[in-house]
Amino acid sequence: MILPVIAYGNSVLKQKCKDITSHLPWVDKLIKDMWKTLYAANGAGLAAPQVGRPVRLFIVDTVQVYDHSDFKEKEMFIGDTGIKEVFINPKIIETSGKLWTEKEGCLSLPGLDLEIERNILVTIKYLDKDFIEQEKTFIGTTARTILHEYDHIEGVLISDYKNYEDIKDELLKISNGLVKVDYKMKFNR
Repeated sequence: MILPVIAYGNSVLKQKCKDITSHLPWVDKLIKDMWKTLYAANGAGLAAPQVGRPVRLFIVDTVQVYDHSDFKEKEMFIGDTGIKEVFINPKIIETSGKLWTEKEGCLSLPGLDLEIERNILVTIKYLDKDFIEQEKTFIGTTARTILHEYDHIEGVLISDYKNYEDIKDELLKISNGLVKVDYKMKFNR
C-alpha cells in the first residue's frame, strides 16, 4: 500500500527513533509499503518517520537515480553505482573524505531544495531486510542519501541545517499544505 508522506511540521519528524527489537511481520509489511511509497513519490530514499513510524528504519535506492539520470556524478564518484538496500537499526561508524556541498530535496519538504554540506564517505553498521548484520562503506550520491535518511531517524531535517528565518515562509507553506505535490501526502492542517 502506498502510504502518505508526512509533511514538515508533524512532530514524528523531529523524534529520535527507537530500535526495532525483533523481526516481526509488521516490519516486512512496512518495508514493502515504504518501497511502494518511495517509487510513487519518485524518491531516492525514505525513512520510517516520514510515513509516521518512529522506528530506526530507512530504505535507499540510488540505482534508479543513476539509471534514470544523466548525473555528472556517475563519473565523479568511482565506485558508486548505486544501491537498493534496507537499513534497520543503523549506526554510523564514521564519516570521512572531503566535504561536498550539493542541493538536497526531501519528500517531507516538497519544493524546498537546500545546499547541504556532507562528507563524501560514510561507514555504517546495520541490519539488512533479513536482519543480517552488515557493515559497509559508501561513497558519493549513495553516501549522501544514506546520511540524509539517517538524519531522519535522528529527528533531523535538511531545514535544520539552515537559518529558520531564511526559509520560514517556505516551511509555513509546506506545513499548511500550500504546496502542490504529485504523491500522497499528509499535511498538518
